[in-house]
Amino acid sequence: MKRMMGIDYGDARTGIAISDLLCSIAGSTTVIHSRRDEKTIAEIQKLIAAYDVGELVVGLPKNMDGTEGPRAELCRAFADQLRQATGLPVAMWDERRTTVEAHNILSAHNYHGQKRKNTVDAVAASLILEGYLAYRNRG
Repeated sequence: MKRMMGIDYGDARTGIAISDLLCSIAGSTTVIHSRRDEKTIAEIQKLIAAYDVGELVVGLPKNMDGTEGPRAELCRAFADQLRQATGLPVAMWDERRTTVEAHNILSAHNYHGQKRKNTVDAVAASLILEGYLAYRNRG
């Protein structure tokens, strides 16, 4: 069985979460620091190979009313680039409120300032991945 990877795509930081072998929970997390999609995709490809990932899920930032704005378009374009570069299936997952939840989780565990800034995207990626895994495992 191959692992799944959750991706919280951002302009300067992209959070990554990788599932356990059973694809039941998020395990490993990291943050890729880059403003260039080519570098971000290259780093993701290294992680795919290292962790034997077989499917990707990218967070889709919808507005609270369910509509999609410019940020969602950027994420869809990034997902298309990933699909072409890796040949893997790429799902999109509604990521509304994941960053807010990530900040709440980090606050509850006394992560503040630079420590929080360096961690919040990985936590958001975990929430994206765990939401998608729960949905997939139910259906």
